[in-house]
Amino acid sequence: MRSGKSRLRRLVAPLGVAAVVGSLLVAGVQSAHAADSLLSQGRPALASSLENGESPAAAAVDGRADTRWGSQWADPQWLRVDLGATATVTQVVLQWEAAYARAFQVQTSPDGNAWTTIYSTTTATGGTQTLAVSGSGRYVRMYGTQRGTGYGYSLYEFKVYGTSSAPPPTGGAGYVLANPPVTGVVPSTATPPATNPPTTHHEFQANCSVSRSNLPDDPIVFPNLPGASHSHTFMGNTTTNAATTLASLNAGGTSCITPGDKTGYWMPTLLNGDTAVQPVGRQVIYYKSGVIDYRSVRPSPPGLRYVVGSPAATLDEFKNAPGAVEGWECGDSVRNWDFPGSCPAGTQLNIRYQAPSCWDGIYLDTPDHKSHMAYPTVGVCPASHPVAVPMIEFKMAFPVSGNMSNVRLSSGRAYSFHYDFYNAWDAPTLNALVNHCIRGGLQCDPRGFDQYKPDRGAALNENYVLP
Repeated sequence: MRSGKSRLRRLVAPLGVAAVVGSLLVAGVQSAHAADSLLSQGRPALASSLENGESPAAAAVDGRADTRWGSQWADPQWLRVDLGATATVTQVVLQWEAAYARAFQVQTSPDGNAWTTIYSTTTATGGTQTLAVSGSGRYVRMYGTQRGTGYGYSLYEFKVYGTSSAPPPTGGAGYVLANPPVTGVVPSTATPPATNPPTTHHEFQANCSVSRSNLPDDPIVFPNLPGASHSHTFMGNTTTNAATTLASLNAGGTSCITPGDKTGYWMPTLLNGDTAVQPVGRQVIYYKSGVIDYRSVRPSPPGLRYVVGSPAATLDEFKNAPGAVEGWECGDSVRNWDFPGSCPAGTQLNIRYQAPSCWDGIYLDTPDHKSHMAYPTVGVCPASHPVAVPMIEFKMAFPVSGNMSNVRLSSGRAYSFHYDFYNAWDAPTLNALVNHCIRGGLQCDPRGFDQYKPDRGAALNENYVLP
């Protein structure tokens, strides 16, 4: 077994070469089993534990041979992939790093709770294992019970083949095509050159206050169905409701400090007992680079919409989601995945949560409001979602403290936090901020001004509009 340092060097080996190797591996397996489809690549993955921040669960389903999932050094451990719909599973391929499972099971589940074992061994020797299996379920996991080394479990790739019951993504109800689509993009694996002074940030802020509150509408999940949703707190656009469209957003006003940002942002209402608790003043919504090569980020297209997180998330899913940054915090209490029991008097309850920042370039929305977006893996967009767009990060502060036993979200427990994004930026304004701040490697305020690099100027004038 290599040391942690040498394993890290292998992880960040030249990505261009490794990507080619990964594509050959994927192509080889697919050609050998053309009757079945590779169902797991790019799908949401969850693990029992992570070895470090550079070995996420998603790395085992990204189709790349230079990234891996690694667990903590204990038994048992598991890696789970969500196929998105019930599937008939016929084959599983595991590409182990040196830290492999001697004893493990492959299991399927309809709901992520009840598991059926479709393969089991106690004498595995690692390497690449191609397993013929027979089972069905929406979720498939590797459940390791005995490690082959003194280290954890480490998988370069976890590939699930079979036939899915989900309709192919070729359009129809719930699919909104981009016009025009963005094609021919290859995810950038480049590392930007060093700068003097160093480039430490690549972001700008959108500062927006509550614009509509306590409205049980969700124009993304329940379009044209007023009252069908749990209560939401809306920011940004002042007209957002169940009937919202891109045209209505463009015609509406905004509570954001930048007039060109007519985007609709909304999240479940926070309640203390039965009393709604609204964020006070303008909240910070960051637009950042989610990829290493920040120079490759493009403005989000008008009408792009998606949901970040899920009201149905479990605590583990919220805790391990790629978008969970710090969880909930107040005072000195940080990284809470449910609400803390109490918060010091006079403090605020804060949440930070990042959105996916890789777009497929084809759809502005899909039926699950997620599949057209993906998180980067170790700073690179997957080939299935090659277009790097700004990564949205909510940073919300709720004025509630003291005894938190009656604090809840309209969607449920604290780990049901999620938010919606419906892009309605003025395109030239967004383009100017992305170019100047994100692609320019700056830490910008809503004007596009970096106070640490004042010589670089601002993207917008003192009225937050293009000069």
